[in-house]
Amino acid sequence: MFLWKDRRLRLNLTRLGIQYLVALFLVGAFSVNTGNNLLYVIFSLMLALFLVSGWTSRAALGGVNLTSLEEGNLFARVRGGLRVRLKDKAPARMRALEVYLEMEGGRVEPGFLAGGDKAGSEALLVLHARCEKRGWTKIRNLEIRTSYPFGFIEKAYRFTLDQNVLVLPHPRTNILPPRAPKGEITHAIPVAGESSPEGSRPLRPGDAPSRVHWKRTAQRGHPWVRTFEGEQPEGLHLRLELKAWAPGRPFERELERLSGAILQARLQKRDVSLEIFGEKFRREAFGHTACWRALAIAEPEGAADTARVLDTSGSLVIPIHGGAHAF
Repeated sequence: MFLWKDRRLRLNLTRLGIQYLVALFLVGAFSVNTGNNLLYVIFSLMLALFLVSGWTSRAALGGVNLTSLEEGNLFARVRGGLRVRLKDKAPARMRALEVYLEMEGGRVEPGFLAGGDKAGSEALLVLHARCEKRGWTKIRNLEIRTSYPFGFIEKAYRFTLDQNVLVLPHPRTNILPPRAPKGEITHAIPVAGESSPEGSRPLRPGDAPSRVHWKRTAQRGHPWVRTFEGEQPEGLHLRLELKAWAPGRPFERELERLSGAILQARLQKRDVSLEIFGEKFRREAFGHTACWRALAIAEPEGAADTARVLDTSGSLVIPIHGGAHAF
C-alpha cells in the first residue's frame, strides 16, 4: 500500500486535480497572510478531502490480480473479443476500474470493472479488439486505472503479459457449392441403426425420392419429405496447395475465402476438415477452430515469378457426408 515501494503503480494528476491543488494552495496562502481561522479550517478540510480521495482510489486497486487472458476467435479486420479474468479478493468493494490492453498491430477498446458484486471472487471482462493482419501478435501489458472517487489523481497498475495471440484470417463472404460432385448426395444422411422418423419438411433440391412423405404430400398439395432424428449434416473438406501461391494479396484473399467458407459451415452446423500441402509436409486439421488456426499460420511457398494458380483457385471445396474426411 506504500506508493514509493510499488514500482508497478503510476500516478497522474488529472485536470481537475491540478485545479483543486491550485485552489488549495491559494486558500493556504490567504490563511497564512490573514491569520483567519476560518480559512485554516477550510484549508484543512480541502487537504483532508484530497488525502482521503487518494487513499480511497488506491484501495480500489488493491486485491485485484490477473488470472488469465483468453483469445477466443479473433479475426483480422473484424472486431473480436478477448476475455480477461481478474481475481477480486474483495468483491463487495466499489472499484470503478478501467481495464486497458496494449497490443501490437491492433487496438483494444478499454473495459470497465465496477466492483460491488458479492456473487463471486472472479470477474470476467470481454474487451473488443481489432487487428489488421492475420498471424501471431503480442499483447504486451494489461493496465487497470482509476480516478475514483473524485478524479483528482489517476492511478494505474500494470501487469506485464508478453502473451502471443493468434489472429485468424478475415472471413470473406463466400458461397459454398450448392451441389456435390456427380454421384454425391447433398442432403443430410440418417445414421444407420440410430435414426428414426421425426417429422417432415418441404422438398429441397437434392432430396432422394425415397424420402418423400406421400401422405403429407397429398395433404399439402406439393412434395414433402421425412426428417430423421440424429441426422448428420453434410460436411465440408477444404484443400490448399501452398506451392501454387506466391506471397502477396492474392494469397491473402484465398485464405480469407477459405475462412469465410469455414464460418458459413459453422453457421450451418456442418463439419469441416482442411488439408494443407507444402513442399515437405502435409498438414490436416479437423473442426472449425483448428482449420482457422491452420490457415492463420499458413505461408505461401511459390515464387513470385513462377507461381501457378490452379484451375480451382489453388484450393478445392469438397462436400463430404456424415463427417467423413475423405475424397
